[in-house]
Amino acid sequence: MHFISQELEDYIEQHSQKEPELLAALDKETYQKVLLPRMLSGHFQGRVLSMLSKLIRPLNILEIGTYTGYSALCLCEGMQENGILHTIDIKEELVDFQRKYFDKSPWGNQIVQHLGEAIDIIPTLDLKFDLVFIDADKENYINYFELIIPKMNKGGIILSDNVLWSGKVLEPLQPNDLSTKVLMEYNQLLKNDPRVESVLLPIRDGLTVSRVL
Repeated sequence: MHFISQELEDYIEQHSQKEPELLAALDKETYQKVLLPRMLSGHFQGRVLSMLSKLIRPLNILEIGTYTGYSALCLCEGMQENGILHTIDIKEELVDFQRKYFDKSPWGNQIVQHLGEAIDIIPTLDLKFDLVFIDADKENYINYFELIIPKMNKGGIILSDNVLWSGKVLEPLQPNDLSTKVLMEYNQLLKNDPRVESVLLPIRDGLTVSRVL
C-alpha cells in the first residue's frame, strides 16, 4: 500500500537532505544484486534515521536487522566520536557486502557485525544503548522489545520499522498471518507500556519512535 502518491514521495525526497554518494552506491548495488531490495531504508527514511541520530547523539547503537547496511550507516552519522554500533542479521551471504560499505565509510572500525539470531545475541551484549533500531522479523518484535528495554539508558530511543505493514494493520486479520497479528499487538504494547512514550509516524511503512522513561 502506498500511503501517499509517488509524485508526493518524489517531492519529499527532492526537498530533503541529499542522499550521500556512498549510500546512493549501496542502494544501486543492492537493487542490482540482492533479493528483496525494497527492504532497504532508502533515501527519505535514511535521512530521517540520520536526523534522529544526530539529535540523540548516541554513544552505543543497536540495530536488529542489518540487511545490506544502509540504515546502519545512516544511524552512524549522529553517533558520538567514540561510539559503537552493533548490528545483527541472520544472512551470512550479506556479511561481506555489508562490510565492504562499512569499510568505505568513516565508521568502519566502529561497526560490529553479529551473525545469528538476535534473540540469542542480544542477551550477550553487556552494555547500555542510547538508540535501537528494530527492523527484522516481525514475529519477534515483542520479544526484541522485552530484551532491549533493560539494556536502554533512561531517555534512550527505540525506533521500530514497518509498524503499518503495508496497511495490513487496518485489514481483517487472516488466521495464518502471524506477522500482522504480532505487529498489531506490538503497536498496542508501545501505546500502553508505562516504560516508554511513543509516537507512530506515517513514514514509509510506518516508524514508531519510543522514548524510554
